[in-house]
Amino acid sequence: MPFTPFDLNGLRLPNRLVMAPMTRSRAYVDGIPSSLTALYYAQRASAGLIVTEGIQPSHAGKGYMNTPGLHTDEQVAGWREVTDAVHTAGGRIFAQLMHAGRIGHPDNTGHVPLAPSAVRPAAQIFTPTGPQDVPVPVELSTGEVEATVQDFADAARRAVEAGFDGVELHGANGYLIHQFLSQNANLRDDRFGGSAEGRIRFAVETARAVTEAIGSSRVGIRISPATGAQDLVEDDAHEVYPALVSALAELDLAYLHLLTGPSDELNARILELWPNTLIVNDPSAAHPAEAVERWLSRGADLVSLGQYFLANPDLPLRLRLGAPLNEPDLSTAFGGDHRGYTDYPPLALHPAGNPA
Repeated sequence: MPFTPFDLNGLRLPNRLVMAPMTRSRAYVDGIPSSLTALYYAQRASAGLIVTEGIQPSHAGKGYMNTPGLHTDEQVAGWREVTDAVHTAGGRIFAQLMHAGRIGHPDNTGHVPLAPSAVRPAAQIFTPTGPQDVPVPVELSTGEVEATVQDFADAARRAVEAGFDGVELHGANGYLIHQFLSQNANLRDDRFGGSAEGRIRFAVETARAVTEAIGSSRVGIRISPATGAQDLVEDDAHEVYPALVSALAELDLAYLHLLTGPSDELNARILELWPNTLIVNDPSAAHPAEAVERWLSRGADLVSLGQYFLANPDLPLRLRLGAPLNEPDLSTAFGGDHRGYTDYPPLALHPAGNPA
């Protein structure tokens, strides 16, 4: 089953394996993908679907050093080289749109991070002078929240212009959309805060604006319920996430990308509520084959894999053959040159098609 085709709203995927989004911090200072980025993604075009690293929808959405954007013409042109390379290699690729929110530092971006509320996370971030504490962010006004929704919609239009097959909204891992969902990062008293209905509003309005911009068949969203990411507290996740998933289901999105959390009961409830394509990423799995088997048997349509796609550009072939896997070198995961980026070797095969 992992190697059978799948129809994602008219986009034919040759297998059920998705390359998960992974920050690589190798963009140029102006947010343009580096000259190696096209090669990196094209090498992994045998994935059923590639979801890119997080791409900021505006300069205000940047948090880390050397991350790419989709808010200037030059960035669009840079991503066009990437999507052309992936499509030439036979692949399919979605852009993950990510606003870092309160996870940032002025030394990286030139501005104080923006967030739902002025609450500093107990976290550090790497800067040009080394690790530093994340500062207290600036609370977005109601008007600025509404403008940020439009930033996502504008970036989605630019993604289509750049040749992407669709976009994924990053509502996970402690970044802006996730921060709005959280009870300790979102202390607002306007319509974007307070109750569960208020705290899911930013995610839902952003998804709605993006679907209106490029069509719901091209839009997915990633969530990571109650994972404690980036110092977030979600004690009421069993109330918030069913409400969120139900509201998103009404928008007829292409997919929901679930990064499983510690509550299997909540994971199961989300599977039950979501009517469209479901992608699952299970960080607890000891081996990618284990994650694939577990979640396809539980009702997921697709399974995303991260670090093993990083280290194995031909991961679907290796899993199909039961071949050995390259181990990822995490010392080269963030920043740097081709080492640990485009130099992981593909599987060497005998003429008969068996591993050497």
